[in-house]
Amino acid sequence: MHIRYLVTWAALTLFTGSAAGQSAAQHIAEGDSADAALQPTTALEHYEAALSADSTNYEALWKASREAVDLGEFEPDKNKRKDYFAEGERFARRAVAADSTNAEGHFSLARALGRVALTLGAHDRVKYGKEVRNQAIEALKYDSLHAGALHVLGRWNAEIMRLSGFSRFFAKTFLGGGVFDQASWDSAVYYMEKSVAVDPKRIVHRLDLAEIYRDRDKPGDRDKAREQFQAVIDGPITEYNDKFYKKQATEELAKLH
Repeated sequence: MHIRYLVTWAALTLFTGSAAGQSAAQHIAEGDSADAALQPTTALEHYEAALSADSTNYEALWKASREAVDLGEFEPDKNKRKDYFAEGERFARRAVAADSTNAEGHFSLARALGRVALTLGAHDRVKYGKEVRNQAIEALKYDSLHAGALHVLGRWNAEIMRLSGFSRFFAKTFLGGGVFDQASWDSAVYYMEKSVAVDPKRIVHRLDLAEIYRDRDKPGDRDKAREQFQAVIDGPITEYNDKFYKKQATEELAKLH
């Protein structure tokens, strides 16, 4: 082969490799734009395209998990919803494998697992409980003010307290889930209030805080729940599922006496 062709081939190889890297970065940027425009399907497609160019790209992985879980949360088709959550879990596990020292991957995994758990019966749900909590705590180890991880821990405490006494007993006795004894309504309030304080414009934090106040039901909690439900109704739409959160808040506020 002539040296001219060797040089041309080498230059072409270098260019192609560079373009692949740029393509991944560009797809992530376009995915971010779609996410900001409340278009999770398009955003997910771009993050998946980025992963086609770079299968271990950490940013594309945790963001793909985010979009998949967002799409699944209010998906009316039960099987599609299950598939979205499973996809979100797979992306998140790959993100943690790619970089275990970053909060977003651990949070994404905790969130995906938490959503999977909420689709299951009480006994199956508690099987996920320990890993959800562990992943949220791991996220906070790398970012102590991660609003999402704080939210997960608040929700974790609340969901455990909402279980029947028998379900908690089952978890402790048969699943080695002594950690469930640490759950409390006060801890649920603490973590969710902190989540709201860190990121007050995300209305999902306020929605879950309102539901925790309602269910804890200490003196004054009903008024606090009303205040938070109203804040959700009045708050800005910044994420794809916010319209559903606002509908939930309106319905729940109407039920409070």
